[in-house]
Amino acid sequence: MVNDDRESVEAIRERYRPERIKTLFVGESPPYSGAFFYCGGNAMLTHMQRAVEVALSVAFGESGNFLKCFKAYGWYLDDLVLTPVNNLTKSQRNAKCRDAQKCLAGRIAAYRPEAIVSLLIRIKPFVDGAAIKAHSNAPRYAVPFPGMGQQERFQARMACIIPKLPRLTEPT
Repeated sequence: MVNDDRESVEAIRERYRPERIKTLFVGESPPYSGAFFYCGGNAMLTHMQRAVEVALSVAFGESGNFLKCFKAYGWYLDDLVLTPVNNLTKSQRNAKCRDAQKCLAGRIAAYRPEAIVSLLIRIKPFVDGAAIKAHSNAPRYAVPFPGMGQQERFQARMACIIPKLPRLTEPT
């Protein structure tokens, strides 16, 4: 993925940024494949939508409707690392995650979320470190990434935490 693609991912992400971020979801990085959450048609979006529909007893229909509601809730998905890392070795990924903590800390300080959810258990220490550096006292949660056979664990964990997550509007 070239730099221009990363910039387009950030431009897309910015369109979905709510004015007030109540809950911050943090992924590891945008995927190397380009199947980015806010672009639709990807597993993370599908599983997130399903988890929210089940936990809040709502139906969104098309993913575009879900993304509008996600933003209206004051929910926002950012990434620890702003460039793809899923094509790197484990040690390279860990180094990128470690190096990205300071940048994420700055964004957390600016966002001032009331809750933070790591969307991959392995990145929780990095996200926690960034939150601490940002002086955030928001409750922090972690769920397994909904891939590689972890879809049911993701759904179960999200079912427990979604009702606790701050949001701006109630489901319709």
